[in-house]
Amino acid sequence: MTIKKVLSVTGIILVTVASLAACSSKSHTTKTGKKEVNFATVGTTAPFSYVKDGKLTGFDIEVAKAVFKGSDNYKVTFKKTEWSSVFTGIDSGKFQMGGNNISYSSERSQKYLFSYPIGSTPSVLAVPKNSNIKAYNDITGHKTQVVQGTTTAKQLENFNKKHQKNPVTLKYTNENITQILTNLSDGKADFKLFDGLTVNAIIKNQGLTNLKTIPLTMRDQPYIYFIFGQDQKDLQKYVNNCLKQLRKDGTLSKIAKEYLGGDYVPNEKDLVTPKEKY
Repeated sequence: MTIKKVLSVTGIILVTVASLAACSSKSHTTKTGKKEVNFATVGTTAPFSYVKDGKLTGFDIEVAKAVFKGSDNYKVTFKKTEWSSVFTGIDSGKFQMGGNNISYSSERSQKYLFSYPIGSTPSVLAVPKNSNIKAYNDITGHKTQVVQGTTTAKQLENFNKKHQKNPVTLKYTNENITQILTNLSDGKADFKLFDGLTVNAIIKNQGLTNLKTIPLTMRDQPYIYFIFGQDQKDLQKYVNNCLKQLRKDGTLSKIAKEYLGGDYVPNEKDLVTPKEKY
């Protein structure tokens, strides 16, 4: 074999090894020279991001940990902050990345880069037991409380665009989910769309016995994503490559089952950035 052929084969092998090692937990980690990734999250919204036994955990957090495990190029540090500060912090460059049950919107896509979807929210409708709401499309003409900029707010705003003749009345609030469900129980709203694990836990713990939940089908549940600053294209590419591998080897499904209570992960064909999909 000629020297030229040897170099050519060696180059192919090195490229292949580098690609495989990009997300491998077995890759060598260096103590210096890594790029710092400050990851913004709220840390109070189980099951996505919350503190348990003094440690930050949750679906978004554990997926991010798996993404950066063994990385030679990046070191992730999680930063708890207010919901609005996740976005303003990325705007200012204080944070490079964020994750906290974040949905896609065209407005956000103008300011941030999105990862591939990391999962879908196992959402339910919480309604009074005597409600005439039996399914997702029955919410037309009813009222609910939402927090500005959240996944459910965006989902219902999009729902209203398709049902302009009889939209849902959205009452924006800064109250937390426990207060919102209490208001629903007191008759101040007709339904609440939220993740099932949280809703069912609150109904049980708060004794809201006049409420029930209606599970939604997968097509009614929006995907959630990580977001990045516009100057973080290399980081976005790295994370997306890792998410593809984590889905393939079953890690993403394992995390979803533990934290979301089911295999709420994207289909292989849906592993695209939202701009490519919408």
